Amino acid sequence: MIRSIFAALLALSLSACATTGAMAEKVADHPEARPYAASVYASAEVDAALATALRRGTLVMIVLGANWCHDSRAFAGWMETERFKTLIGDWYEVVYVDAGEPQKDKGRNMDIAARFGVTDIEGTPTVLILNNEGTLLNGETAKSWRNAASRSEDAIYEELAAVPMGDMGF
Repeated sequence: MIRSIFAALLALSLSACATTGAMAEKVADHPEARPYAASVYASAEVDAALATALRRGTLVMIVLGANWCHDSRAFAGWMETERFKTLIGDWYEVVYVDAGEPQKDKGRNMDIAARFGVTDIEGTPTVLILNNEGTLLNGETAKSWRNAASRSEDAIYEELAAVPMGDMGF
């Protein structure tokens, strides 16, 4: 009797693990990362990226996101894959900036976005792409990344790869 109960409990617990694993695979079709740290130096980090970009002849990507946000984690996760690391290494200086919760009027570092002409941020991530002189290149699409978790890897890559090709004369 005890063996039967034990066997039933074991079978039940193993099936729960299998179900949880399968569900986890279906939930996340993208890698995730959590690089958005609260920093009092976010503006200085942006300035340093601009200086490096000017020296290297690259662009600056400022990602205003949050670790609580699945779209922000998805965007950052893609940037950590080998495919995107190559693109980033060749063309971008990246700065991850903690944006807090702008959709709840609890945004942080909104002055950074405003500095480059982006206001009224309603969600995360917001991705600003600047030339090495600090001019915003993607004003039309900067706030469109709020669905990054549902975009395909290829769509994200193509959009980010198109900026240097179009704005750096290639």
